[in-house]
Amino acid sequence: MMNLLTASKTLFLAFGLILVSITSQAGQKDFGEYQVHWSVLPSTFLAPEVAQANNLQRSRGIGIVNISIMTEDEHGQIQPVSGQVEGQVSNDIQQVNFLAFRRIQEGDAVYFIAQYQYQSGDLMTFNVTARPSGHQEDLPIRFSHTLFND
Repeated sequence: MMNLLTASKTLFLAFGLILVSITSQAGQKDFGEYQVHWSVLPSTFLAPEVAQANNLQRSRGIGIVNISIMTEDEHGQIQPVSGQVEGQVSNDIQQVNFLAFRRIQEGDAVYFIAQYQYQSGDLMTFNVTARPSGHQEDLPIRFSHTLFND
């Protein structure tokens, strides 16, 4: 059985691979000093062991939104930043659900994950606000995605 640390690393790796392989389901917005990155995927993309180890429900009709706050260090390398993330998601008929983001930190990596329900083929619109630690202004992002059940 996979231990929690290995499962967390696998989850982080899974998100990274999904960011690369499903570029239409990922994006970013530049706020000058900070960037907010996001990705959206069906929960069924996660291996059952990874979902269980991270207390994520894996089911058709449940999506995962992943948010990261990034900044450039003095060497020009992109680095994750801690902070807070909150938001909501709405469907085609403007039914709004609040997103319960969980902060996950693994080494230097920091990301925020929330799950939400969707109907296959619905256009889901996300309104998310990120606030880096020590930063007084919110970083608002709005994006839309359509997921289909596998």
